[in-house]
Amino acid sequence: MISTRWRTALPLAGQALVMLLLGALAMLLFHWNGLEVPRVDVAAGRITMSVGAAAAYLAFCLYFVARTWRRASSATRNTTVAGAVLADDVLVIHASQTGTAEALAAKTADALAAGGVARVRRLGLASVDAALLASASRVLFVVSTTGEGDAPDDAYAFVRDTMQQAVPMPRLQFGLLALGDSAYESFCGFGRALDHWLRAQGATPLFDTVEVDDGDEGALRHWQHQLTLLGGSSDAADWSPPAYEAWRLVQRRVLNAGSPGAPAVHVRIEPQAPGAAWAAGDIVEVLPGPIGSDRPHREYSIASIPADGAIELLVRQVQHPDGTPGLGSGWLTAQCAVGDTLGLRVRRNTSFHAPDDDRPMILVGNGTGIAGLRAHLRQRVAQGRHRNWLLFGERTRAHDLHFGKELETWLARGELSRLDLAFSRDAPTGRYVQHLVADTAATMREWIAQGAAIYVCGSLQGMAPGVDAALVEALGAQAVEQLRIEGRYRRDVY
Repeated sequence: MISTRWRTALPLAGQALVMLLLGALAMLLFHWNGLEVPRVDVAAGRITMSVGAAAAYLAFCLYFVARTWRRASSATRNTTVAGAVLADDVLVIHASQTGTAEALAAKTADALAAGGVARVRRLGLASVDAALLASASRVLFVVSTTGEGDAPDDAYAFVRDTMQQAVPMPRLQFGLLALGDSAYESFCGFGRALDHWLRAQGATPLFDTVEVDDGDEGALRHWQHQLTLLGGSSDAADWSPPAYEAWRLVQRRVLNAGSPGAPAVHVRIEPQAPGAAWAAGDIVEVLPGPIGSDRPHREYSIASIPADGAIELLVRQVQHPDGTPGLGSGWLTAQCAVGDTLGLRVRRNTSFHAPDDDRPMILVGNGTGIAGLRAHLRQRVAQGRHRNWLLFGERTRAHDLHFGKELETWLARGELSRLDLAFSRDAPTGRYVQHLVADTAATMREWIAQGAAIYVCGSLQGMAPGVDAALVEALGAQAVEQLRIEGRYRRDVY
């Protein structure tokens, strides 16, 4: 096959070759005309002038060929970078129907560069092939869906050629921003198909796919939040103007005193205006500073329901190697005084909302991930839905069983059908929550057969892939993928 460089350069080089031949013919004609002149000195002058003109013309033609080759080479580098991807490159790849995805890809690349990522390269999906993806280490996709689940026009060749192949990508880590409109039946259809294909090739998600419903600003802020974590910088301002509401910090207490881990602080925040609303599974975005300050928000899973009268959080106190506290956790657990006003806003997280029916729920999580699971349990108990199973992992049973008394009460009343616990630091052998999934595989299959949904909340690193692998082992890869497609396998991991 002819390479892209040759396909681009040959037509232009052919034109240059024709011009070279014409130039040579002109030189011969000049020379022949010169011999026809009887005066030797005049003929010699004409021949000299003819030869000089022809030489100049030949030089011009050679320059034209060289310039053609350089332009063809440059065009190739700008459209296909397979084989030229360096280990520390972060690729931002877009597929856009109306230009929105391309514009967001540009913002994504700018945000990464501003956040300290040294090498960021932005490409259209039309210029991406299997070899490029197989050689890449980190890729962020920004893709839209058109019509009823179709890929944008500029992604047609990629879908036809590349997504029909098996392309091992064990070293690829990816993030995916999927744009769609829930008014269509196949919401974010292409984004979901791309996510499924990448996972099937062995690629590892940096975080769960962020789905944007008709330009939802909350979802875009969540994407930007993930970018700040990826870039290691927390200084980027929100893309969308913040509209924080005034709430009051009314209570905080450490739940794991004596734990070998960092403090886990239970925080209670009450609204200053009536009408605050959220659902189990939603996220709160906290402004780590006085309202009006220009600081990036921090996200936390909500551990309560509106009937509780307040938003409750479980915040792990973060301390950087230099001793400085984490931006969000430092504000919520120490710097903002009890009784002070702080700014927050609720972000709907429909992908982690509970099923509308009475189907069983299997809740799996670790650490402060118990917060999002607790909200679901409180909502289910309030609704009289008691087919609930919690699998939870932490460091020690003596110090890290967060909300332990509440869980034991639900279990005694039959409002929690089953409670399985794992503690990594307890002797003789530490265990993790994914081990619980493996140990209970038979029961897991029974609950799934009865229509149960699996909800996972907690650490993206370690816990989430471990649980996913355990589920695949217990249920089978095809069954797990079908649960994902049906919306019965959902995750809020960070």
